[in-house]
Amino acid sequence: MEHLSLSILGASSAIPLSNRSPTAQFLGIGNEFFLIDCGEGTQVKLRQHRIGFGRIKHILISHLHGDHFYGLIPLLTTMQLLDRHAALHIYGPKKLEELVRHQLDLTESKIIYPLLFHTLDPDRKTCIFENKHLEVHSFPLRHGITCFGFLFQEKPLPRKMLKEELEKYDIPVAEIRRIKAGSDWIDANGNRIPNEELTEASAAPMSYAYCTDTLPVKHLHRYFKGVDLLYHEATFLSSEKDRALQTNHSTAAQAAEIAEICKAEQLLIGHFSVRYKDFHGLLAEAQSVFPKTLIAGEGLHFSLDRKSRELKIERENSYRA
Repeated sequence: MEHLSLSILGASSAIPLSNRSPTAQFLGIGNEFFLIDCGEGTQVKLRQHRIGFGRIKHILISHLHGDHFYGLIPLLTTMQLLDRHAALHIYGPKKLEELVRHQLDLTESKIIYPLLFHTLDPDRKTCIFENKHLEVHSFPLRHGITCFGFLFQEKPLPRKMLKEELEKYDIPVAEIRRIKAGSDWIDANGNRIPNEELTEASAAPMSYAYCTDTLPVKHLHRYFKGVDLLYHEATFLSSEKDRALQTNHSTAAQAAEIAEICKAEQLLIGHFSVRYKDFHGLLAEAQSVFPKTLIAGEGLHFSLDRKSRELKIERENSYRA
């Protein structure tokens, strides 16, 4: 996958409106796809974005407030109706598995495909998924209940062979993998050709950090320093800073400060209180601190190109909020 793709399925706070839905995002990175949080109505939003349910192999639940997981049970049962057979990995707080299985039991809903639950560590940054392309980490947030953020980070790509050097030194094809991994080449005369002469660096790996409901934790930046794309909740304007503190949330300015401290390339803000009828003030407040801020608007699709690092934004044409 040459780009990171992020679809915003829902970006509102706890109270849903006719044109604003609770939190859910669909991320593609490192040849894997993840559903991040699953607020009420998420499966409808997946349909509107033309995202096939079979593409979802991992669901990450940040915490057990309803606006972040009330869409999970309906999605699981719909997957069963669609005759799913592939295993589904679900990551979240300790009580999530008990809660899901209890609901399925009470409603006599039979799930035939494997549900594999992964309990997250509430105290430290932890690797929760890894393959040859990608690592996913969870890390603790501060929201009054156990709550997690997530970092998705590609592994460094092998160096690229320079075709002209390959031909110049008559290097066998069988040796290319070893050289791309960093080895030098010794020619027929015993001369060592340094790897830097034979290869060039590949594009830097891409990364995405997701920080939903949380107070602005000072050390948070250590978990995702230098991240390409950061989503951080911005429930309130600074004029409601006391309310943000009472409810364990962040202001738009505080979200921007985190982005500034961690040296993020781009910031997305969301999870706005329904008291705000538009997001102009929230965006302006964040941009006054961190200019490269965008609204994580419902129905938007963000695509980050690995080579150019250009962030493209599209709206799903079939989307009806």
